[in-house]
Amino acid sequence: MYEVVKMIHSYWAYLAVIMLIVATFNALIKFFGNKEFSAVDFRISLFTLIVMHIQLLIGLVLYFTSPFGFKNIAANGIKGLDSLARLLAVDHPFVGIIAVTFITIGYSKHKKKLTSKPKFKMLAIFYTLGFLLVLSRIPWTNWIFK
Repeated sequence: MYEVVKMIHSYWAYLAVIMLIVATFNALIKFFGNKEFSAVDFRISLFTLIVMHIQLLIGLVLYFTSPFGFKNIAANGIKGLDSLARLLAVDHPFVGIIAVTFITIGYSKHKKKLTSKPKFKMLAIFYTLGFLLVLSRIPWTNWIFK
C-alpha cells in the first residue's frame, strides 16, 4: 500500500504545484492589473483549493503508512533523525498543513469580499504564502531527481 500511496502523492504533487502556480499568478496579475473577478477566476481558485486538499489527504495517509513518517519518529525519536529524515517526517507534513491552511483561509476570505480588488488581494496574499511554503519543503531530491 505504501508504494501506491507514495506514487499517487508524488504524481498528484505535479498537478498541485501547477495549479498553485496558476492560481497564485492569476491572483497577483489580476490584482495588480485591476481586473474584474470572473467565473474563471473563481474556478481556478476553487480547483486549486480542491487539488491541494486532496494532496494533503493523500499525504496524511502516506505519513502514517510510510516508514519515513510517523513510524520513523516512533522508532528513532525526533533527535534520532538526520536532515532528510526530519524533512520527510516533520518539516514536509507540518509545513504542508500550514500551506493548505493558508490557501483555505484565502479562499474563504475572498468569498466574503464584494468587489474584485479585495477578492484578488485575499487570494494573492494567502495563495502566495501557501505557494512559498510548499516550495520551501518539497523534498526535491526524492521528487524530481529519482
